[in-house]
Amino acid sequence: MKFEGTEAYVAPRDLTVAVNAAITLERPLLVKGEPGTGKTELARQVAQALGMRLIEWHVKSTTRAAQGLYEYDAVSRLRDSQLGDERVRDVRNYIRRGKLWEAFDSEERVVLLIDEIDKADIEFPNDLLQELDRMEFHVYETGETIRARHRPVIIITSNNEKELPDAFLRRCFFHYIRFPDPETMKRIVAVHHPGIKEALLSTALTQFYEIREQPGLKKKPSTSEVLDWLKLILAEDLAPDDLRRDGVDALPKLHGALLKNEQDVHLFERLAFMARRQR
Repeated sequence: MKFEGTEAYVAPRDLTVAVNAAITLERPLLVKGEPGTGKTELARQVAQALGMRLIEWHVKSTTRAAQGLYEYDAVSRLRDSQLGDERVRDVRNYIRRGKLWEAFDSEERVVLLIDEIDKADIEFPNDLLQELDRMEFHVYETGETIRARHRPVIIITSNNEKELPDAFLRRCFFHYIRFPDPETMKRIVAVHHPGIKEALLSTALTQFYEIREQPGLKKKPSTSEVLDWLKLILAEDLAPDDLRRDGVDALPKLHGALLKNEQDVHLFERLAFMARRQR
């Protein structure tokens, strides 16, 4: 069982090595990288390439680790008991399975995505240590122990918004997705925009990397944003000459696809203003 990337996902060699190492070690793969570098999409493509079902658990700031196991709806049970509902006799009617339970109980091996784990409380990763280690958990309301029929392939993503506990990190195989270099980016673009003219692509990518390297930029544009930008360029049927910038017009064409806050827009406007004053 080896992951080598897919036609829709350009996976560098170091990334495929990391995925396959995590599968071999039967440890969660912790993936970090800039937003928009394909961390979430990686799990979807691994599932597709390996012919497995994907279960997605998208973590929010209010998400608790226990929700990944199960939730007991005591309020509904109390209400039904007051109404004389026969369902109250079986507590299982009020237990909602979480994503981990779903993955553990699957009849075939699955890929489990725990997306943006760093959004949750700092204790969230620690609260999952035993379950991810032993591949089992206890349901206190019913007295049963849920054990994984097949150890899922677990991919965990993080945007590095907060540090993860050392005890959690020890149990993971770690990989940082580096931002694609120009040649890799061309391969990625070819997947999403096949047939784009070389001159247009070279001009656009040159500008894109110049923007990313601009000192003082608050948010660097990502891979997903350059793909959106190219889609707009193609829709507007712009030529390479239409994209070229000079000091007087420092903002790129259709810059709203690349610059996502007013500070960065003002930065390029100031650069243009200074260039005009020097003329």
